[in-house]
Amino acid sequence: MVSKSDQLLIVVSILEGHHFPKRPKHMLIVEAKFDGEQLATDPVEHTDQPEFATELAWEIDRKALHQHRLQRTPIKLQCFALDPVSSAKETIGYILLDLRTAQETKQAPKWYPLLSNKYTKFKSEIQISIALETDSKAPVDSFKAKGAPPRDGKVPASLSGLEPKDIVAVLNEEGGYHQIGPADYCTDFFVMSVTIAFATQLEQLIPCTMKLPERQPEFFFYYSLLGNDVTNEPFNDLINPNFEPERASVRIHSSVEILRVYLALQPKLQIHLCCGDQSLGSTEIPLTGLLKKGSSEISQRPVTVEGAFILEPPNRAKQKLAPIPVELAPTVGVSVALQREGVDTQTQNEHVPQHSKKRVLTPIKEKLTEPKSPSVSPLPPHNQSPPTKDDATESEVESLQYDKDTKPNPKAINPAVPASVAQPVTIANASETASGQKIAVPATSHHFCFSIDLRSIHDLEVSFPINCVLRYSYPFFGSAAPIMTNPPIEVRKNMEVFLPQSYCAFDFATMPHQLQDTFLRIPLLIELWHKDKMSKDLLLGIARIQLSNVLSSEKTRFLGSNGEQCWRQTYSESVPIIAAQGSNNRIINLSYTMTLEDYGLVKMREIFVSDSSQGLSAVQQKPSSLPPAPSEIQTEPRETLEYKAALELEMWKEMQEDIFENQLKQKELAHMQALAEEWKKRDRERESLVQKKVAEYTILEGKLQKTLIDLEKREQQLAITETELQRERKELKSERERNLQELQDSVRRAKEDCVHQVELERLKVKQLEEDKHRLQQQLKDAENKYKILEKEFHQFKDQQSNKPEIRLQSEINLLTLEKVELERKLESATKSKLHYKQQWGRALKELARLKQREQESQMARLKKQQEELEQMRLRYLASEEKDTVNTERQELLDIRNELNRLRQQEQKQYQDSREIASGKMDGPHGSAMEEGLDDYLTRLIEERDTLMRTGVYNHEDRIISELDRQIREVLAKNNASN
Repeated sequence: MVSKSDQLLIVVSILEGHHFPKRPKHMLIVEAKFDGEQLATDPVEHTDQPEFATELAWEIDRKALHQHRLQRTPIKLQCFALDPVSSAKETIGYILLDLRTAQETKQAPKWYPLLSNKYTKFKSEIQISIALETDSKAPVDSFKAKGAPPRDGKVPASLSGLEPKDIVAVLNEEGGYHQIGPADYCTDFFVMSVTIAFATQLEQLIPCTMKLPERQPEFFFYYSLLGNDVTNEPFNDLINPNFEPERASVRIHSSVEILRVYLALQPKLQIHLCCGDQSLGSTEIPLTGLLKKGSSEISQRPVTVEGAFILEPPNRAKQKLAPIPVELAPTVGVSVALQREGVDTQTQNEHVPQHSKKRVLTPIKEKLTEPKSPSVSPLPPHNQSPPTKDDATESEVESLQYDKDTKPNPKAINPAVPASVAQPVTIANASETASGQKIAVPATSHHFCFSIDLRSIHDLEVSFPINCVLRYSYPFFGSAAPIMTNPPIEVRKNMEVFLPQSYCAFDFATMPHQLQDTFLRIPLLIELWHKDKMSKDLLLGIARIQLSNVLSSEKTRFLGSNGEQCWRQTYSESVPIIAAQGSNNRIINLSYTMTLEDYGLVKMREIFVSDSSQGLSAVQQKPSSLPPAPSEIQTEPRETLEYKAALELEMWKEMQEDIFENQLKQKELAHMQALAEEWKKRDRERESLVQKKVAEYTILEGKLQKTLIDLEKREQQLAITETELQRERKELKSERERNLQELQDSVRRAKEDCVHQVELERLKVKQLEEDKHRLQQQLKDAENKYKILEKEFHQFKDQQSNKPEIRLQSEINLLTLEKVELERKLESATKSKLHYKQQWGRALKELARLKQREQESQMARLKKQQEELEQMRLRYLASEEKDTVNTERQELLDIRNELNRLRQQEQKQYQDSREIASGKMDGPHGSAMEEGLDDYLTRLIEERDTLMRTGVYNHEDRIISELDRQIREVLAKNNASN
């Protein structure tokens, strides 16, 4: 059915953009959404001219494309600004592409402006092209139903080692069958057959607004059976579909358990009603009931699923249409049979009906009218004959036809049983055979055409003008889709306005009493809507039209397209439109005309019905919604002999009327032929004169057309040039405005920066002047204090120069010099330990280098503190000198005593050294002890001085304090020993 050329790609090329603002820390991304699938471009830099250079494609077939074009499905492109740091998306604007503009030939890209643009100062646009391309990698079957999830999720224990993905149908062209499952598990051959027997109420699938592709379109049913595309013979009449029932069969090599799992994985068979390449409706046949768990019925007889299944239009769910009444629902009669090869083939071949077609499908994915494989023939051998059903399967077509054509009054029993209510029937009576009885089933429905023309509205009562649209719907006519007048028209007071596109006609089939009952019960409601671009649509009022009025008008006779006699009734009036909210005040009056045309009964059909099917239909094919009623207690009125006799009499009367009308038509045709001959003679004379004028006019017309074509080309060229010029002008104007705005912004920012800088400088100057005055005042105060302190110091110095303490101070200085000289001598005596001291000094210097950076800042701070302390000390000495004179005197006395003691020690040491040199000293043990203490004291003093010379340590450090403590202890020991 669907070739590879029918598979297409919708390709949207997003090339570039312009008139975007620059945002350095953001990216641009475009997301496209079509038919629920969303694609996106790669993020690009957010510049004034972003380069997308991306193609987005969606796979689609021609049927779905046609559906989307009818529904005007748009492709929505949304532009976002993406922040890479926080991953936040900011909506900028969107673009809507019309799918109807996509063609299979390449077209030049166009610039599309962003709608609802966030950048209000920028007219951002994106260059986009949309095209259709052939998809060479697409699958063949586009009508194949989507695989439903398996109902039995686990593979049976007998098929251990298999997975659901292994249970698929594989074509075996040489053997002429399909293999389902691995070869090791396949033990038997089966035959699956599908029969489409009848269809009813198919006209309900065609909405009144839909246009069929041809003048006399052909309709057919399509389904896919194990990968084989199957269609029945086309038919032209939807109201009375008359086609030969057909059976399609295919051979299967598998086992019962594998088939059960396969049917669970593929639970439904989808059947479509098609017109050309468009699906008008579809239904799903459940297949899981063929092979039930624990059932061995297929080993003894074929298993079937059959019934009348409702066809649903493909777009009912999307358009949110109201459900079609059950009595008007379109149905198709289908029988699906599965059986093992070689079961009761002889008995079944004897009862195959002669009026139904039968086809055996070869495992080739194409439509076959006759078998082409050598291994499959139209009449298979005895041991491989594909059985048509169970023991009474030869009458499956008749049983389905009987279920369709022998339905009672729709008020009593619904004529079409929904797929969810219809009970699958398995026929198991082996003793009954088909009699091939031919019966005539009368048609009870009439073909009607109802048209309504909303002509005008007038006598507006409200004071303000309204922009009105009329809207109505009547599901009884076959479609619940609303019908509206378009475009909206403005109505003012004291004026009459004729409505545009207000005529609509509905073709449908129903019974006259049902039409009359519906027209009496359900009025037609006409809604008056006010359309406003700035606000939401407003329902102003509702008019009620009683459709039963047309039934009481006078009938007029006319001839139909096929010469049959038809009746027409017309009714016109003006009705008020009452306010929808508030009081029942009249808003405006509506004038309309409605017409009802009756084309008579639908055609009768003669079908073959087997005895078994008749008996079976009365017992097993009653709808499950009716309670059982024994026939001996109550008999239906239509089943009585009186009713049948009256029905035959009425049929005979109508037949005689048709014969009489045909005779009148033949006489009228003879008279019309005579008049036509005379008219032709006179017409030939006029034609000879007209032809000359026509020839002249043709020459002039050709010249005129050529001139018009040249003018059109020039106008098109001028229009294109003018459009391009306007676009360039707009671009230059926008560029100039943008540059001017940027220049103004830069000048404004520069001025603001300069003013701000001047203010800062002024504040700095003012602050510096204040600091200057403050420092000058401080300097003056410090100079005055310095002069006073200097004067006091000189006075104190003069006073102290005459005191004995000064002389003592000079003596202390002399003693200090002597002490330094003695230390130098002591240092020369300890040069033997210089190597150790050098090593220690290197280590200390290395430590000093590590601490140098830290000590630099500390030394600077200490130096500053010392200077401050020196100044404070001077001031402190100057202020407290008088109070501490007595204390210093006591200290001078102590120092004098200490000096005397030191002189004595030095004299003693000097004497001891002389005695050691002369060898006259007594007591070697005592001399050794004194010599050890002296060496220890010398070493401690030398270590302390060495550490102090490095510059790393001061008197406050712990190691220096510890050395001073040890030196004092040694001195105390020396003093105690002396």
